[in-house]
Amino acid sequence: MSDQLVPSVPLAKLQALLAHPRRIAIVSHYNPDGDAIGSSLGFMHVLRAAGHAVHVVLPNTPADFLDFVPGRKEVLCFDRSPDASLSTIRTSDIVFCLDFNQLDRIGGLEEAVRGASMKVLIDHHQEPGDFADPMFSDIVASSTCQMVFDIIQALGLGEHIGVDAATCLYTGMVTDSGSFRYRSTTPHTMRVAAALLEHGVEIDRIHGALSDTNSAERLRLLGFALSERMTVLPEHRTVLIGLSKEDLDQFKFKTGDTEGFVNYGLSIQGMRLAAFFIERPDMVKISLRSKGDLPVDRFLKENFNGGGHANAAGGRSDQPLHLTVERFMSLLPAFLAAHPA
Repeated sequence: MSDQLVPSVPLAKLQALLAHPRRIAIVSHYNPDGDAIGSSLGFMHVLRAAGHAVHVVLPNTPADFLDFVPGRKEVLCFDRSPDASLSTIRTSDIVFCLDFNQLDRIGGLEEAVRGASMKVLIDHHQEPGDFADPMFSDIVASSTCQMVFDIIQALGLGEHIGVDAATCLYTGMVTDSGSFRYRSTTPHTMRVAAALLEHGVEIDRIHGALSDTNSAERLRLLGFALSERMTVLPEHRTVLIGLSKEDLDQFKFKTGDTEGFVNYGLSIQGMRLAAFFIERPDMVKISLRSKGDLPVDRFLKENFNGGGHANAAGGRSDQPLHLTVERFMSLLPAFLAAHPA
């Protein structure tokens, strides 16, 4: 089934690399989301069961709502354990780069990963950098977790998918597909999800962990964002939400608290673009979501040092929040005019 989706040349290279026990580091992107955590830990469980020594290393600590993912407590985070994180990467035989395709996405781990002699890329974002060999890049895959499942099957390691690995992979598939409602969801996506259920995944536990772990402060922040910081632009079919550092401090913001906020704008009837701006100490983070053929990844790449997927992308600005929003607004009419609904 799924092994036909995995290109034969990089697969043969990977099979040769894994023919003997290896020391392996798995790295994912800064501010790791469900797909980053799920693909990294899911692959870790399988590779360990196949006889390899594997550690997951991340640039910074994931949001609390992902703490339930099996293996999360074993993860090395550079922001908390910098020396151990770098040492693990530098002493590994192979570094797997999962759910990112540019080395500037991994923060303080970039130099160590760049210096690794053997790097393997598995990712579904557009325009991958040429820094790894072998490379598995599939921009139409719903998630990196889906790709990891296919690669595991193609390697003949499917027997090592236990309930922990399946839970990890299913978690990333759910989060990156919007619970299987984005256009990237295909019949194959659903077949992979079904196969993971057969390995013992408990749907109610995963969805409960992802959706029902809000703090009171997060819900108040969401209410504040929607009532006080949301602007609807009917003439552009666009919704903007911007949160300043003062706004975040008021509601005791923690990493992950604004996850999914951008989607509320796009849920308004008739809107085709949602923009979310959040002020951080070193930059303004921009998240865009769109409907139809409105390529927000291209817009952010050209204007805000970003990228991602056609309908879901992120970028950044070094200008203050109000100037970032002003620049976005100045560019918006031409962008929408170039891509009429």
